[in-house]
Amino acid sequence: MIIKKSPNINILWSKILVEELIRQGIDYFCLAPGSRSSPLAVAVAEHPKAKTCIHYDERGLGFHALGYTAATKKTSVLITTSGTAVANLLPAVIEASKKKLPLIVLTADRPPELRHAGANQTIDQVDIFGKYVRFAFDMPCPTSDIPVEFVLTTIGQLVYRSNGNPPGPVHLNCMFREPLAPVKDKTISPGYLKKINSWLNTTHPYTQYASAKKSLNAEQAKNIAAQIKKIKNGIIVVGKLASREEQRAVLKFAKKLNWPVFPDITSGLRLGNTNNQVIPYFDQILLSPKSKSWNVDGVLHLGGRITSKRWYEFVETTRPQDYIMVLNHPLRNDPLHNVTLRVESSVLDFCQAVSSRVSLRTKPNFLTALQKTSSLIDKIFDTELISSNNLNEPAVARMITQLAPEGSGLFLSSSLPVREVDMYGTANKHPLVIGSNRGASGIDGTIASASGFARGLNKPTTLLIGDLAFLHDLNSLSLVQPDRPLVIVVLNNNGGNIFSFLSINQFPKILEKYFITPHGLSFDSAADMFNIDYVRPESLEGFKLAYQSAIKRAGPTLIEIIIDQNENHLFQSKLFRVVSRNV
Repeated sequence: MIIKKSPNINILWSKILVEELIRQGIDYFCLAPGSRSSPLAVAVAEHPKAKTCIHYDERGLGFHALGYTAATKKTSVLITTSGTAVANLLPAVIEASKKKLPLIVLTADRPPELRHAGANQTIDQVDIFGKYVRFAFDMPCPTSDIPVEFVLTTIGQLVYRSNGNPPGPVHLNCMFREPLAPVKDKTISPGYLKKINSWLNTTHPYTQYASAKKSLNAEQAKNIAAQIKKIKNGIIVVGKLASREEQRAVLKFAKKLNWPVFPDITSGLRLGNTNNQVIPYFDQILLSPKSKSWNVDGVLHLGGRITSKRWYEFVETTRPQDYIMVLNHPLRNDPLHNVTLRVESSVLDFCQAVSSRVSLRTKPNFLTALQKTSSLIDKIFDTELISSNNLNEPAVARMITQLAPEGSGLFLSSSLPVREVDMYGTANKHPLVIGSNRGASGIDGTIASASGFARGLNKPTTLLIGDLAFLHDLNSLSLVQPDRPLVIVVLNNNGGNIFSFLSINQFPKILEKYFITPHGLSFDSAADMFNIDYVRPESLEGFKLAYQSAIKRAGPTLIEIIIDQNENHLFQSKLFRVVSRNV
């Protein structure tokens, strides 16, 4: 990309902007077609190092970028035209903010003279994302009257704020006057680029930021260790962790404390882990009234929020005297308002700093009991779910965790799928890379997120999704890459089955019409429309064969599982009773 030969000032600023992003290590650009954003699109199209995703639906495009960022741990860029195209990004921006994922949003806009003047495709885009962005700036129309260094330092600030603490989305609203296309004019003053000649002749960013790392000092680590030592019966509960290194550090610390580890599905410790301190079926164990007699006086909560509702019910009932929470950001994550010590630190740094100050603890009696009970539940599930060959939601969730290739991706839709894998997933098979939109926990953008997750991970990926979430994001099937193995498993129970498990199920007259919202649709035609292989197995063994074939294909497959809601609800209720009798 030759910056010096840009035909006009709009293209010049856009090329500088894109080049600086590339130099900052950001090379994935997600674009929706539009006229006002033409200068930005041209700059991306002409950059040899830019990787792109083009999609006509801005809402899906935003979630695709999130999925890619979640898988790669690298910032993505969104580019849209003006008007409601920008507004369609709000759900993805909210999810990025809640999940603390770095995302750069570049929106094109009309110049000042067209704002609030009835001009076509013009809305008020300034601060449109409100408090959900870490930084927002209204970029002036490109002109030679503004020093070109301003563009470079603005991008530097944008990138830095996106990766700050906490990381998250940032918004640059870019005004453009005509011409929008790369036509030659005389808007670039002679010598305009002279002050950035040194930048033009290197490959380094114009502005580099360095931030000091926060870590516990010796006194803080000593005091925290002393507090942990006072806890007689403790539990380590683990939410989302940042890396394999953090997972290993947690297990090492747990071994020293000899406390049980309750792993959330997003932690990376729930699946494919044979460490005997990890209690994979803790959610099911908490069904038993016996859990109230554990006399737990302390909890060490490492990482993000927990999926299990029963965990929070247990904590609210028992109210442990000490609840220590460790998160790598300053935001509050305390819905029950019972955290007694909040530590702002990475889980890795915390474990390394505190572990060395804690002596080896003796194994508590209730850890042995938990291990035996969890092992028993594992056998119950194999008998009730797999051996029975009944095609139901828990069985499908469990079988996916048994069959998915080691290290492959598993993206879980909100509502029931993430909960069912958390509850029923096999613990002792392969570790998988888990993805989910558990920031705001909405069902929107799930297919798009999974497509970005699969592209970023660059490994075979499975999406487990409910029918309403599937219908909600049908457009995003066009984002699924035709040459990559993505298996979309749709649990079609003809509506929102999760409401059958909530208190609203006591009111059957309004439950079905206003909550479950049955649709009576199947998805074979959708698969055909988007040129995706389609299978509808009628038994668990049929699903096993279909899945094993699909995950090996060099392309996408849609596996639709037809579920009878009433039968599924009765089966899960029966399963809860079987587990309760044995725990």
